[in-house]
Amino acid sequence: MKKTLFAFSASRFVLLSFLITILVGSLLLWLPVSSATGQAVPFVDALFTATSATCVTGLVTLPTVTAWSGFGQAVILILIQIGGLGIITIMSFIMISLHKKLGIGDRLLIQDAFNLDTLSGLVIFVKKVFLGTLVVEGVGALLYMTVFVPEMGLRGIWVSVFNSVSAFCNAGLDIISENSLAAYKLNPAVNAITCTLIVLGGIGYIVWWDVLRILKERKSVRSLTLHSKIAIFTTLALIFAGAALLYAFEYNNPATIKNLRESDKIMACLFQSVTTRTAGFFTLPQQNLTNASSVLCLLLMFIGGSPVGTAGGIKTVTFAVLIISAHATLKNRNSASVFGRALPPSAIGKAVAVTSMSFATAFISALLLSAVMTAPTLDVVFESVSATATVGLTRNLTPLLNLWGKIIIILTMYLGRVGPISLAVAFNVRKENKNLIKNPTENISVG
Repeated sequence: MKKTLFAFSASRFVLLSFLITILVGSLLLWLPVSSATGQAVPFVDALFTATSATCVTGLVTLPTVTAWSGFGQAVILILIQIGGLGIITIMSFIMISLHKKLGIGDRLLIQDAFNLDTLSGLVIFVKKVFLGTLVVEGVGALLYMTVFVPEMGLRGIWVSVFNSVSAFCNAGLDIISENSLAAYKLNPAVNAITCTLIVLGGIGYIVWWDVLRILKERKSVRSLTLHSKIAIFTTLALIFAGAALLYAFEYNNPATIKNLRESDKIMACLFQSVTTRTAGFFTLPQQNLTNASSVLCLLLMFIGGSPVGTAGGIKTVTFAVLIISAHATLKNRNSASVFGRALPPSAIGKAVAVTSMSFATAFISALLLSAVMTAPTLDVVFESVSATATVGLTRNLTPLLNLWGKIIIILTMYLGRVGPISLAVAFNVRKENKNLIKNPTENISVG
């Protein structure tokens, strides 16, 4: 009973921590001091912005650069940092502090969550996460300053810090302009810095430490864990395959890359491929993309980043597990394997559950949004998937949302962020907590 209560409390904490953070952030943003005009913005817009920042989504009904004062922008930045980083570290400390004496089930639960060998490594892991995050965001800010300070003066320092945190946390909110990074689509430095921060935040902390381990021990990539191999391979495959397809689909599109130099076309397509994996920044207006590119972006957004990172979506490892499992089934194999290792059945079950929950959230959101908004179907689906996967890209529908549309997207962003995390916690309940009585098996027809 104690173990079950612990697991339920952890899952409930995920839901409540995000909700409380959003509500507090909404009240702060609702204050007149948060508004650039000195007059309080409508509460629904404050709630929308707080939800988007906390859920590291990036969809906004009010332009971040012009609608909010310095205080308001600072509140948004803090919400982004809490949403992208805090939930991971806070979950760790809460799991430990809920009970003075943790049972073996609780310890194994924490080990599963962070792939650690011992419980004592948890505190070290969290410290490394904090330090690593500060270092990466700090370096990113310094690199941004080489571009923004010469252009903007002292304000460039604040813009650099804001953009670095937002990019690392895969939030997509910025205080540069109302058109995100469109003015920098031909700037290699901004493109490279932003893409690097997005990938580092989205690849997951587990992969960080695993890569650093083999570098320190001077081992080959074969020594990486199976998780890291899948996450890295899938991430690279999605980035470059996505960029190649975008290049083909947009090559003759005068509204995007047709008139650019060859090198700039490649850079723009690479940035688009990276940012769709839950970052939310853009250099190309999403409404100008061809239908083929938009549909491709739907898939990339839905997949998202990797586990135990700052990105959203169903995650790269989840997507890979589904593909590997489907391939094994088509080949009539008894087990699914990759890189010489068999996947545990529990991983396949989790992948199916997370994907089903995310798909259901996106579908219901699109259905409801279609009922309250008069807009092209592609724009509606794009908006819903973007909110579900906490991406932040829009085909210019977000600023046009009516009251009901805003409420629907607020709920979608919240569910898209906390749903997979809560489900993962629930799945980590050990066999000791399961009913050992099994029902008889009977064959059914599938497909």
